[in-house]
Amino acid sequence: MLQKCATLIAAAGLVVTVACAQTDTGITTNVKTKFATDDTVKAYQVDVTTRNGVVTLSGDVDTAAAKEQAVRIARDTEGVRDVIDQIRVNETAATGGFFDRGIGERASEAGRDAAGAFSDAAITATVKGKFLADDTVKGLQIDVDTKAGVVMLNGTVASRAEADRAVMLARNTEGVDHVVDNVRVSAR
Repeated sequence: MLQKCATLIAAAGLVVTVACAQTDTGITTNVKTKFATDDTVKAYQVDVTTRNGVVTLSGDVDTAAAKEQAVRIARDTEGVRDVIDQIRVNETAATGGFFDRGIGERASEAGRDAAGAFSDAAITATVKGKFLADDTVKGLQIDVDTKAGVVMLNGTVASRAEADRAVMLARNTEGVDHVVDNVRVSAR
């Protein structure tokens, strides 16, 4: 009997997980997580928004390969109906402005840029993970974006306490400089 209950609970959890992944916020989170772990895309800041299963990608990358990989990852994410590609390839890096400086300066700058972009992706993933693990916060209702250590929270939650808890969890994440709270409380 206990084994049947455990199996039923596991199956219910799988159904909820799959259903939540199909929400716009769930799709956005899945795409961002895949970007953070992809060797070609992870060092770049690509913004992801989802509306009715349509993912919009925007931002700047240094190579056409990074752009193509970002679009491919988004298209291959479950629940995505279409992808709008607004990613720009950074022409300065592609055309040589980057190469006008000394090799040491270029390497140092590239390292800082990659570390900063990856840190933002890592911060986003960490904050989102905290939301999903927290009993108070409905993590799939809050979108998390990070740029230069500034975390932007967007979405609608059931109570002010839930919104305040989300802000507190984000603020207490390593690497976060500031939190922009755009979380709304639903007027049920």
